[in-house]
Amino acid sequence: MADGGEREELLSPSPVSPAKRQCSWPSPQAHHPRGSPGAAGGGAGGVGSSCLVLGARPHLQPDSLLDCAAKTVAEKWAYERVEERFERIPEPVQRRIVYWSFPRNEREICMYSSFQYRGGPGAGAAGGAAGASPAEEGPQPPPGAAAPAGSAPGGVAAGASPGLGAGAGAAGCGGEGLPFRRGIRLLDSGSVENVLQVGFHLSGTVTELATASEPAVTYKVAISFDRCKITSVTCGCGNKDIFYCAHVVALSLYRIRKPDQVKLRLPISETLFQMNRDQLQKFIQYLITAHHTEVLPTAQKLADEILSSNSEINQVNGAPDPTAGASIDDENCWHLDEEQVKEQVKLFLSQGGYCGSGKQLNSMFAKVREMLRMRDSNGARMLTLITEQFVADPRLTLWRQQGTNMTDKCRQLWDELGALWVCIILNPHCKLEEKSCWLQQLQKWSDLDVCPLEDGNYGHELPNITNALPQSAIHSPELLQRGTTTITNLEGWVGHPLDPIDCLFLTLTEACRLNDDGYLEMSDMNESRPPVYQHVPVAAGSPNSSESYLSLALEVALMGLGQQRLMPEGLYAQDKVCRNEEQLLSQLQELQLDDELVQTLQKQCILLLEGGPFSGLGEVIHRESVPMHTFAKYLFSALLPHDPDLSYKLALRAMRLPVLENSASAGDTSHPHHMVSVVPSRYPRWFTLGHLESQQCELASTMLTAAKGDTLRLRTILEAIQKHIHSSSLIFKLAQDAFKIATPTDSSTDSTLLNVALELGLQVMRMTLSTLNWRRREMVRWLVTCATEVGVRALVSILQSWYTLFTPTEATSIVAATAVSHTTILRLSLDYPQREELASCARTLALQCAMKDPQSCALSALTLCEKDHIAFEAAYQIAIDAAAGGMTHSQLFTIARYMELRGYPLRAFKLASLAMSHLNLAYNQDTHPAINDVLWACALSHSLGKNELAALIPLVVKSVHCATVLSDILRRCTVTAPGLAGIPGRRSSGKLMSTDKAPLRQLLDATINAYINTTHSRLTHISPRHYGEFIEFLSKARETFLLPQDGHLQFAQFIDNLKQIYKGKKKLMLLVRERFG
Repeated sequence: MADGGEREELLSPSPVSPAKRQCSWPSPQAHHPRGSPGAAGGGAGGVGSSCLVLGARPHLQPDSLLDCAAKTVAEKWAYERVEERFERIPEPVQRRIVYWSFPRNEREICMYSSFQYRGGPGAGAAGGAAGASPAEEGPQPPPGAAAPAGSAPGGVAAGASPGLGAGAGAAGCGGEGLPFRRGIRLLDSGSVENVLQVGFHLSGTVTELATASEPAVTYKVAISFDRCKITSVTCGCGNKDIFYCAHVVALSLYRIRKPDQVKLRLPISETLFQMNRDQLQKFIQYLITAHHTEVLPTAQKLADEILSSNSEINQVNGAPDPTAGASIDDENCWHLDEEQVKEQVKLFLSQGGYCGSGKQLNSMFAKVREMLRMRDSNGARMLTLITEQFVADPRLTLWRQQGTNMTDKCRQLWDELGALWVCIILNPHCKLEEKSCWLQQLQKWSDLDVCPLEDGNYGHELPNITNALPQSAIHSPELLQRGTTTITNLEGWVGHPLDPIDCLFLTLTEACRLNDDGYLEMSDMNESRPPVYQHVPVAAGSPNSSESYLSLALEVALMGLGQQRLMPEGLYAQDKVCRNEEQLLSQLQELQLDDELVQTLQKQCILLLEGGPFSGLGEVIHRESVPMHTFAKYLFSALLPHDPDLSYKLALRAMRLPVLENSASAGDTSHPHHMVSVVPSRYPRWFTLGHLESQQCELASTMLTAAKGDTLRLRTILEAIQKHIHSSSLIFKLAQDAFKIATPTDSSTDSTLLNVALELGLQVMRMTLSTLNWRRREMVRWLVTCATEVGVRALVSILQSWYTLFTPTEATSIVAATAVSHTTILRLSLDYPQREELASCARTLALQCAMKDPQSCALSALTLCEKDHIAFEAAYQIAIDAAAGGMTHSQLFTIARYMELRGYPLRAFKLASLAMSHLNLAYNQDTHPAINDVLWACALSHSLGKNELAALIPLVVKSVHCATVLSDILRRCTVTAPGLAGIPGRRSSGKLMSTDKAPLRQLLDATINAYINTTHSRLTHISPRHYGEFIEFLSKARETFLLPQDGHLQFAQFIDNLKQIYKGKKKLMLLVRERFG
């Protein structure tokens, strides 16, 4: 036996507890009439028999009347009550009651050995309402605690129902490391042995098989139970967790699945009662001998007390029996380790929402919901423990002292806490005294200074949900039609702290949920199955007995979602409205709409459209009403197959977003507190406005997709989009979506939807023409693509109306260039007249753009007009006229290079000369980007001839002051003879030009002066680390100085002057003397 198993001795006595009630015994005659005293000694069913073989009946054989009665008694009555009620209970009856008192449903074992089962009835609602994903990880043990065997994190599973094999049971669990799954594996591997049931106590050993790193370990496990609930567990593994370890699971499942292999005995007190004095003495002495090191001190103490007539133990009738079940007064509930619940909640709160603690707390909330759904009293018990730790959170005091708000994550947890208490208080199955105790406890917590107020500042008084949503409202459509309803109540039912709509919806749908026997079976991807509902008729006394609870649930949800309500203040409250709405809609989407639900949906939609101020889909709504876009999208999709006209009418009505409209509607003045300027602006307190606008876009996209091919509907939707959507980015997204749907890859193009895409694209162009948008270039390119897909007429149209859609640069460089490209011609299969029409429009556009913005469009205009001489000349003249104005040297150089490339060198020279006059190159700008242009211009003038070079050199001398650039130009001009461009009518002399004569003499003098000025400038602030670089600079200067005949004299004089002026820089002058003498 391993150490862990030895630490807990299951047979050691302990003080009397509720689970070990006092068992008194009447006279022998009461239980054993004369003639049958030896019935207990042997025989079938006697105490001495090896085991009670049960479950051997044929599979479909009904239970006996004894078993039927024993089942009911075992589940409802404490065994003490049975003993008090009947003077004599036959032993077979006792055995059947004891047998049926153990839990029979593996789902309950799973619930207490994992955080959240998936796929079972109500699982989706529980997980969704708690905000926890079904696959969320369960909490980890606190630091320093012994890791529970098999308590690895992961998804939570459901167990197999009785009668299912191990595989089916395993399929119900989400993670292989969970206690339930590990317990199944231990059971299947034969690790459970020595199972014995003595009365209401089950014991056995569970062996963890040896691994490569650890030897096999055997643990002793003990389970007490009463009325089909496990009331206490003990395991030698030392598990420290909220839920049962894998060993307890294995033993429990062994008892459920293999009851015929479990040795069954009556409570030990019954066995002792059948012994005479000699047998009792022998029994006690053997027991003490077997465990003398553990029980001898306790045995002697008890013996002393029994022998003392005045001892307390002799003042009580009977003696405790841990195997006799619970007393009548004992609370009948499943075992829950309260200390572990407190410790883990405290740990998760201390982590402040980090390390996944928020998800783990939500998983605990989901477990509470699961318990409440199972009508398990531990639900309220566990929530009480959680609440105590929440109220004791030290951060509450800190936030109160600092005057800061609690974090959003914490507020979400408090909201869920409050919602769960609402479920408990409103539970119709609870007793009044229980509710009274809970209300007192809630009031006690609420009176604490640190207890946070509910969202919306309700103070200590809870909103009266009964007044907000009367029960008769479900049967009163007139509620939606009351014209006297005004938006004086800032509370919305969706997003309310008490979550009334969701509570009602879940309550009504829970009554209609089918208990599918296959809920434990999971798909290969571990996904939960959608719930299945059926119509359950409302009680006959209701106003409309033909209604079902499912249709009422749909009505409630539609009424709440369609309620006109003002947007609450604050980011958290607004985000909560969105989250609750999406949660409700996700639950609605689980409903399979049959004829009855469709009729309900149609009726409610009509009432919402005609609902007046009550409805968010009425004709007139408040400027700050919560938009209905997400809700309308669901209604549209659900109604479309059944009533297209109603679905489009409703969706079009919901497209509005009044807070962004130009003026408030007529009814807005009823609220002075909420009066705002009629100037259109993005209302600053709407923190979720971006999300709301995206939902508006989604609604529009859904309608466009559905209306494909219907010209009239598409035109109506387009008008609604242009009127109500105010974001250019969202309209662009709509245009892209429409284009994608209209041009599928596997079928023909839909021209109606394609035209809508083009219209939306044109609107985007107009909206963003005068504003900054980082996606503008992408938008322009997309529009041209869309227009190309529509056809040549669309291209001609945007070319002719370019000034309302594009900037001149966009129109020439993107739109016109793409329209006349070879790719477009091939794509549209254009004939010659169509190509000419496009080209003519493009040339007209180019000249207009060049006139409007010559700096940016002159080059594009020249390119577009290449094939038309008149247009090309006009574009060239525009460039020349603009050269003297605002064009930069870089723009002029670019155009000049283009003209040379097109075979106009003289025009290129003219433009280059104009560019040179705009340039100013300082002495130290030897890496200026315009240097290449200057060298190109000089090379061009040199190639044209001496006259052009002579005309350009004065401009160069005036604009360029960088010595290295000037020396480079000078060197290039002396390498080859001028006039090699081959201009018709001109001849080159073939002689190299001399630097002693014009025009190079002027350039030489300018270069020498530039070197002299640059030298003095550099010496003014030179540092020793730049001495070597300066010497190399002087070497280049000497090359230029030596070009004329007397150059060496000039350079020598220059060096002497440097030595005299900068004689203080001794080290530098020493280097100069070493290099140049």
